Amino acid sequence: MNKKITDLGLIKGKTLLFGGVYSNLQALEALKAIAEKENIPAENCICTGDIVGYCAQPEETVQLFKIWKAKSILGNVEIQLAESAEDCGCDFTEGSRCDGFSKLWYPFAQSKLSKNSIEYLATLPDHISFTYANKKVTVVHGDYFNVSEFVFKSTDWELKSKNFETTESDVIIAGHCGLPFNQEKENKLWLNPGVIGMPANDGSPQVWYAILDDTSGSLEFSHYNLDYNHKLTNKLMQNGLLPEEYARTIITGIWDNTEILPAIESGLQGFGITL
Repeated sequence: MNKKITDLGLIKGKTLLFGGVYSNLQALEALKAIAEKENIPAENCICTGDIVGYCAQPEETVQLFKIWKAKSILGNVEIQLAESAEDCGCDFTEGSRCDGFSKLWYPFAQSKLSKNSIEYLATLPDHISFTYANKKVTVVHGDYFNVSEFVFKSTDWELKSKNFETTESDVIIAGHCGLPFNQEKENKLWLNPGVIGMPANDGSPQVWYAILDDTSGSLEFSHYNLDYNHKLTNKLMQNGLLPEEYARTIITGIWDNTEILPAIESGLQGFGITL
């Protein structure tokens, strides 16, 4: 498996984790402000991929990400854009609503990105690894083996376990599925900080991120909600080119459909998330 892995070495201090910016410039601006307020340096800010996606400002979002100098791995969207592919590579079921929506937002994003932005996205690694509070940490998008694998809390631990074994990691930081969660088992931690570009199907327009903290000498983490100017994001998405359903989700916090979700996560739609 020919992968580009960036090892950041030893990281100390608060570390900001997030994913799925999805071309949501307003959410990225709000998160960057949080990092500055918390005195978290850019090198301690790590994204699980999909900087580009469903929202209206892909070019502006990539350029702000570059200016910020936060770290990121490749999401499936970045891989497809860098390869000039015709679809987002999300592995949606052909003919599904998500598949239909991707035929709108992906070409839109592709058409708006500059050559400079595409070249920047192509430089991102497949994975990031680092040591934190004596734990080896690996950052993946879907999972280590498949960038488009949807891994949820209800996903069989056996699948997660293979990721720890192959990477020889104590902690896996993952993205892609759009829902924040954490699961600890066998002295291993699978941590999905959630995404900032879209709500988590919990009935709130707020989005999710996480922070690692080593103040106590051990690895601790917390999930957080992020408030941002979601009304502006919604307004910008109503341009006649992007899915109206995704624009509505920005406001309602409810996904248009739960096609990708296992039964357990699907049944929690609109009930809020407690972490």
